[in-house]
Amino acid sequence: MSQELERVYTINLGKALISQPQHRAVRATNMIKEFARHHMKVETIKIEEELTHDIWAKGVRSPPRKVRVRMTKTDEGYVLVSRYESDVESSVIPEKETKKIADKVKAPAKEEAPAKEEAPAKEKPAKEEAPAKEKPAKEEAPAKEKPAKEEAPAKKAPKKKE
Repeated sequence: MSQELERVYTINLGKALISQPQHRAVRATNMIKEFARHHMKVETIKIEEELTHDIWAKGVRSPPRKVRVRMTKTDEGYVLVSRYESDVESSVIPEKETKKIADKVKAPAKEEAPAKEEAPAKEKPAKEEAPAKEKPAKEEAPAKEKPAKEEAPAKKAPKKKE
């Protein structure tokens, strides 16, 4: 029988925080073993070293809250628990993005000469309009500040009289 059973699970390790701080990472690995025994119906469980490093990465006191895991039942009669990495999804998405980026880069490269001639003509009017908009804003700002300065001394004067 060369039939290997493989499943992907997300294991919630939040209850590891109930145990004492110096035992939390150990409790998290035991929780993974318990979960594997329950779901794969096999007593012999082996956890890959990479997954153990992930659990112990922040130290014994703060294991991760959740772990994404791949469980593989082998012909030898044990379950191998390893970290789940989505290889299929990550390889498909970048190919589509690179094609889109390549199309965008090639299209403007062909039209660079006419685009450069039109672009400076459009930029010059934009520069002329921008200062015109800024001038009224500058004129309004000092007008608002002057009354505020005049009101402040008026308020202080009655306080001195009392």
